[in-house]
Amino acid sequence: MKAVKRLLWWILVGSSGGINRGRILNLILEKPCNANELSIVLKLDYKTVRHHLEVLQKNHLIISSIGDYGKVYFPSSMLEENTELFKEIINKIGKK
Repeated sequence: MKAVKRLLWWILVGSSGGINRGRILNLILEKPCNANELSIVLKLDYKTVRHHLEVLQKNHLIISSIGDYGKVYFPSSMLEENTELFKEIINKIGKK
């Protein structure tokens, strides 16, 4: 659990773009989305969303469907198992 907590803090607070990564994870936890849907809903550039998705996937927080076109992103089992921890961190950083 400590490793997951450190990872979430680094992804959301300790690196550039953490706020947007948090917004992306929140949406994916609500419902699986593709990059285009995320960019529209979050009003972010498509390339920015793709970058954050790559970071989140490399760190095992999300998984994706097979293929490139219309790839759908889902929360990983690690994120699902630590949703409360994720929300706790989001709430703490949102109050700053």
